[in-house]
Order: sequence, then C-alpha cells, then structure tokens
Amino acid sequence: MADFDDFVQGRGSALLRFAFVLSGDAHLAEDLVQEVLARLHRRWDRITAMDHGEAYVRTAIVRQFLSWRRRRAYRETVLAEMPEPAGLDEPQQSVVARDQMWRMLRGLPRAQRAVLVLRFYCDLPDDEIATLLGCRQSTVRSQAARALTRMRALMTEEGVHGNG
Repeated sequence: MADFDDFVQGRGSALLRFAFVLSGDAHLAEDLVQEVLARLHRRWDRITAMDHGEAYVRTAIVRQFLSWRRRRAYRETVLAEMPEPAGLDEPQQSVVARDQMWRMLRGLPRAQRAVLVLRFYCDLPDDEIATLLGCRQSTVRSQAARALTRMRALMTEEGVHGNG
C-alpha cells in the first residue's frame, strides 16, 4: 500500500484543510479525514484504478460530514459574544471579520454549508457539486441561493459590511 501512504503524505494536509473549511472545527476535520481514509484504505487499489483518487476521497469526506450519524453527534455552542470591530487596526478587523464569517457559515444547515464550501473554497462548478452531493444542479443552485440569502441577513443583523 505504498501508493496509499504516498497519497496520505502528499495530500493529507490539503484534505484536512478541506475538511476544516467544511466543518469549521479542527477536531471534527481530523475525525472526518481519519475515518474516511481508514474506510478507503482497503480498497485503495480500486479507487486509484479509476484515476480520481483525491476527488473520490473529497466526496467521501463531504458525504461523511453530511451523514445523519455525524449530525447527531456534532454539537456547536457559542461561548462568547464577538467584540465590536470599531477602533481596531486593519489586521485586527480582518481577524474579527473572518471570525464573524466562520460563525455565520457554521450557522447554516450542513447541506448549504457544503454547497458554499465546494463552490467558493474548492471553486467547483454546480454540475460537479451536484455529482459530489448526489443531487441535481437545480438543488445546488437553490441551496446556494438560500445560504447566501441567510448569510446576507446575518451580516445585516450583525452590522457586518461585505461585498455581496
């Protein structure tokens, strides 16, 4: 299984980043990647024979993230209110804005969050997102529209200024 070991060594960090952006939680991201890689290890030769190893692994990560079992076990809690960004210098404002964006993204339903991550982080077109999620392109578009509408509403509620 040298191919598998090489894949994990070469692409493991990128898969962790992907899972982190998807889940918003470093520990959950590690669990997702570890669980998916453990499951796929036994059939790695068949997966790489299809010549889409990384895409297959990413799909498995997304599906595991969206699974009912994970949804039930995964709990998010807000521990503190964000400080107001007024009076902060530019790097601090950037950190606060990024944190606000993470909180809003985590507030979305899992399917909507997955669509936004796949669209904006992975830069995938709707047809590829639909294939990954096992749904139609129209579902991807409606999930994205709902997610962006919700994010805009949250930005208005929290007084966050953005470009969209």
